[in-house]
Amino acid sequence: MAPVSENTSSTKFSPNEWETEDFLMAQDRLVRAAKAAKLDPSVYEPLKSPKRALSVVIPARMEDGSVQVFAGYRVHHDLALGPGKGGIRFHDKVNLGEVSAMAMLMTWKCALMNLPFGGAHGGIRVDPDRLSLNELERVTRRYASEIMDMIGPDEDIAGPDLNTNEQTMAWIMDTYSVNKGHTVPSVVTGKPQCIGGSLSNLESTGYGVALCARQIVCPMGVANADSPSVIVQGLGRVGAEVAHRLNSYGFVVRGISDAECGLHNPKGIDLEKLMEHYRKANSLKGYKEAQEVTNEELLEQPCDILAPCAVSNQIRKDNASKLRCRIVVEGANSPTTPDADDVLNERGISVVPDILANASGVTVGYFEWVQGLMRLFWTEEEVYKRVEELVLKAFDKVFDASERYNTSLRDAAMRVALERVIEARRLRGLYP
Repeated sequence: MAPVSENTSSTKFSPNEWETEDFLMAQDRLVRAAKAAKLDPSVYEPLKSPKRALSVVIPARMEDGSVQVFAGYRVHHDLALGPGKGGIRFHDKVNLGEVSAMAMLMTWKCALMNLPFGGAHGGIRVDPDRLSLNELERVTRRYASEIMDMIGPDEDIAGPDLNTNEQTMAWIMDTYSVNKGHTVPSVVTGKPQCIGGSLSNLESTGYGVALCARQIVCPMGVANADSPSVIVQGLGRVGAEVAHRLNSYGFVVRGISDAECGLHNPKGIDLEKLMEHYRKANSLKGYKEAQEVTNEELLEQPCDILAPCAVSNQIRKDNASKLRCRIVVEGANSPTTPDADDVLNERGISVVPDILANASGVTVGYFEWVQGLMRLFWTEEEVYKRVEELVLKAFDKVFDASERYNTSLRDAAMRVALERVIEARRLRGLYP
């Protein structure tokens, strides 16, 4: 009999996993918005914790015949507006608090975009780079089978997130379908197009971030509105799309970064030359036509718009005072901490929040879900048109709320989202 690996770093469940920095920050944003709207605590207290959370143990056989055990999670935050919707991430630091914070974020994001979804999220505590493709498939399929009772096209629709992709979603869809005895395409979104995926799903989040950046320039009085400057942190699927889209809109891309370093050129970076170098070197290092800087230094370079599109908690209290931008447009989830928000507000730096700026990803997920349920497909042109309509409509609503309540764009967005969720909960009533 093959031994069970003692991979305790992956399998240990901590009783304090709820009390992570991510989850506490998510709660803080909720409380701030609720108090600003003068809501009774009895109304918003139930939203401070998820509706349900599942922790699962995932045993999987490795190529050498051993069995490793991983920790997995799926969380539903609130389902008043519809079935859960949220990603699945694979990372060796995933924990219940992080997943719960992301589920709460998804509640506000779906509500703000007026989508018929509640907030959900999930993940596996695993380093996917240390597994073979076959091992990763076994882990994914076992995870899908363990959370089977929580997911479904009418219960909870998963999508790709950190370190997951079209292939991950295909495995989950197939595992679910095999257990149901028939193909169920709408159990996940972000699938390959040949098995029901939506056109433009990979580019949709970056497209929405770019739309928000373009939309915010004139209201904020940027002097060179015809060719504003932008710095993009992150060269993943979101960051790369944001940079190329804004460049096509006439923005000057002064800086960009990957996980290793950043590049800065105040006169602008030629993205075609940069990407040619990146494809050859698989890194930004060594590019001669821009100055190499650290990721931290890149955030502090002068620009009109800073677009953090990498990971969370990049703009903090200790560096918020050093930013030299006019506007922050959040491509990543939670890149700015609440105490950094306070600093930026005092300095007059506007922040287009993540629940608005990067909500086009879940919006295209909604389109894919509908297409799967109805067995129809829209063209790429139709998808882009529908995304733009919903994003700009939400942007206008948030901007109007910001002016009406004399508050930041983040607080306005949270207020709009929270009001929709609370109204849905009020109308549905309290059972029993």
